[in-house]
Amino acid sequence: MERTITDIGAAVERDSLVAEKSKGVFDEAMQEKNNNKVKAKKSELKWDISEFGPIVPLGTDVLKNKKAYAFFKRLFDVTLSLFALIVLMPILLLVALLIFIDDPKGSPIFVQTRVGRNGKLFRLIKFRSMVVNAEELLDDLKKRGITIKDPDDPTYKMKDDPRITRMGRFIRKTSIDELPQLINIIAGDMSIVGPRPPLPSEVEQYNDFSKQRLLVKQGLTCYWQTTRDRDYVPFDEWMKMDVRYVFNCNFWLDCKLIFKTFKIVLTANGN
Repeated sequence: MERTITDIGAAVERDSLVAEKSKGVFDEAMQEKNNNKVKAKKSELKWDISEFGPIVPLGTDVLKNKKAYAFFKRLFDVTLSLFALIVLMPILLLVALLIFIDDPKGSPIFVQTRVGRNGKLFRLIKFRSMVVNAEELLDDLKKRGITIKDPDDPTYKMKDDPRITRMGRFIRKTSIDELPQLINIIAGDMSIVGPRPPLPSEVEQYNDFSKQRLLVKQGLTCYWQTTRDRDYVPFDEWMKMDVRYVFNCNFWLDCKLIFKTFKIVLTANGN
């Protein structure tokens, strides 16, 4: 589906028809999110912040006593990522082709600035899941008072964002959109397992506790990524998941999270 604003008069008339639908979709998504928040708070994901100890500032080497783990983690990252790229190349090329066919106005690849270890910025690579003029449409939604964000959660994503393409919904559901980040892992910007890399605008809203999730390389998968209906996990609980990983990461935990990731992808339980 192509959404390109070419004529202001026609766009205003068309958007007025879409406004109520978009607003209704947002209201429904917010209601569902709030319902799931209650469920998530009663689940095993709720950890007491007291278990984490004092705040550790950015720049601290939390793996200084795990040098063997850090070495083999990097070796594992490069080896597995190279192998995965070679094996999955036919699938990646097919996905790129289908994205282009679905929305031929832009590249199948989307590059975005993200925040990595200790606040270092890098260019994250992923498959494009939104229309080419997504930012233009976002500005238009904002002007009409429709938001896709929860003001209490800087990472919240609207379940039925009207800017997502048909192919985009599929690759997000299966987490296939993240596979190009294997290149980021080989380049050393990311790891296979680690907290998901946030946007700079999200990090600006972090408190000192949340910033601790940036003490290790950001990853392709993590506790949150392997959680069913992960988009409905409350923001505070997500931060606790990541900080818990930072201070408890080890080889066996990484293997466990990788295994759970395969399960999420194969059962399409991602959001």
